[in-house]
Amino acid sequence: MRVAVIGSGPSGCYTAQSLVQQDPDVLVDVLDRLPCPYGLVRYGVAPDHEKIKSLQNNLRTVLEHERVRFLGGVGIGPGGIPAARLRELYHAVVYCVGAATDRHLGIPGEDLPGSWSATEFVSWYSAHPDTTADGFVAGARSAVVIGVGNVAVDVARMLVRGVTELSPTDMPQPALTALAASRVTNVHMVGRRGPSQARFTTKELRELGSLPETEVMVSADELALDPAYLDPSPLPAPQRRNVEVLRGWAGAEARPSPRRISLRFFLRPVELLADGGRVGAVRFERTAPDGHGGVTGTGEFEEIEAQLVLRSVGYLGVPLEGLPFDPATGTVPHLAGRVLREGKVAPGEYVAGWIKRGPTGVIGTNRPCAKETATSLLQDASALVHKDLPGDPLTALRAAGIEPVEWAGWCAIEQAEVELGASLGRGVVKLPDWQSLMNAAHSSAD
Repeated sequence: MRVAVIGSGPSGCYTAQSLVQQDPDVLVDVLDRLPCPYGLVRYGVAPDHEKIKSLQNNLRTVLEHERVRFLGGVGIGPGGIPAARLRELYHAVVYCVGAATDRHLGIPGEDLPGSWSATEFVSWYSAHPDTTADGFVAGARSAVVIGVGNVAVDVARMLVRGVTELSPTDMPQPALTALAASRVTNVHMVGRRGPSQARFTTKELRELGSLPETEVMVSADELALDPAYLDPSPLPAPQRRNVEVLRGWAGAEARPSPRRISLRFFLRPVELLADGGRVGAVRFERTAPDGHGGVTGTGEFEEIEAQLVLRSVGYLGVPLEGLPFDPATGTVPHLAGRVLREGKVAPGEYVAGWIKRGPTGVIGTNRPCAKETATSLLQDASALVHKDLPGDPLTALRAAGIEPVEWAGWCAIEQAEVELGASLGRGVVKLPDWQSLMNAAHSSAD
């Protein structure tokens, strides 16, 4: 049985792994729009988080399996291969395409120059080849990060990291140069609810307190607006640990530092204010707990100066041509991973990862999610294998003018990144654009 897995991030790799582990006869092609595998592990994990990035080694083992084949640079839909054609080439197709865009605030001034999504900032410092944005920190002294999840913590940390700490990472050279010249000294991370409802993990939160030459500030009075902060005993353990860390910072003496991260709570952004044609401040309304887990506005307002605003309020799935889509949840309707079309199971079509369950959980959450989908697929296998296929799908892709980047091409990209780093006196340094990635990939065939 031939299966196509669309997406080579954790959910795609874990799906492929589960399939080959459970069925000795299945052949899996892992297709990705990018010439590089690993999805958000390569393009979403902060460059200074080497331990998490080392998960690439686990995913690598899957993609090097004798019955798994990586085919990069293959888009699905417009400009690539139609979803309907994929279904002709494989017995089953599993979509593991993630959540490709971000949520907006929907407030006046959100589109001012200097206002970006955290996703754009992450893509820039992670060398995502689609990124065209730069100039994030140019001329900025104060930054506001809207959101209190792990991505918000990541971008706040990257804004205050020094060049000494960032140089050993695989960050692309243009981003390193820009951050080295940055004059951002104040970073405000702001949430509309209380500390007990923040979405960051305690490990990420604690890391802010260990940054060199950086002071973390929280207001005891602001924290005390949260009833669960005053008595954290009923909270689940992760939230209780977060509250304990914040309590420690609130009680600490201020120490002069060249850089400062301020954690703010119970503030809802209502407008981005312009200064000289670009963002100059964010106007917030003070909120209060409504007793039902949400917040309500109080009619009190506060402005925080910012020449850089990064919104980090969640990801959103986007429709994929040829697949049903629920815009309310940003997911594909499914039953245990089986795609549903108008409420009925669509034979041979499956989903896993964020496009299946929404952008929730950590990397490890994808394992049981992928296993559920793989199990559903293999339960259906006896009906699926009766379909006649036209032969090796790679032959059909090439006949359609698509020349995938195979594993050797990816290994050539890795080698080029080693060589680029050596030429800059650094370790591995990522290639930041499509042209350099494709040139490197094709060098393997020379």
